[in-house]
Amino acid sequence: MIDLWGGKALVTTGELATVAQAVERRELPPGFVVTASGRISEAAEPAHATPRYPFRAADLVRLDDELTYGTRACQARLAVYIGDLGEDSATRARELLAKVPVPDKAVLLAVDPNRHAIEVVYGAGVRSRGAQRAAPEAVAAAASEFKSSGDLMRGLIRAVRVLAEGISPSNAR
Repeated sequence: MIDLWGGKALVTTGELATVAQAVERRELPPGFVVTASGRISEAAEPAHATPRYPFRAADLVRLDDELTYGTRACQARLAVYIGDLGEDSATRARELLAKVPVPDKAVLLAVDPNRHAIEVVYGAGVRSRGAQRAAPEAVAAAASEFKSSGDLMRGLIRAVRVLAEGISPSNAR
């Protein structure tokens, strides 16, 4: 999940859907669709698109690919949130994890660029599969990339790769 503007949760250009929301597809307004991954995607006219995206479309595609391939490799839902985490970033990250579909088998990388906070939280279903080791490694990888290059997207991608490589598939253990 990526929060790009004032608390509105976006993934590329769509909000994260919960299982309950996915069931209510008929209630979506015209131009909205629930994707196979559970995201709610919205079609927008180019004239109405926000001109101040912090990331290029190609970077968002790269991040989406890393999340997709990483999720498949480790069989845990990987998610990213960028935005305000508040004073207690760990608590806020856990609250956000609860909104990810199948939070018990999910890992959330939450980054608050303004507070320089990075949190990795995960569900109980991935704890014993390497998430406890991979989480601090992912935070270190992201922080290192942010500091050395100043490139938020490169840091996110690096952290997602560390998580995907560090978490064993569910049938491997």
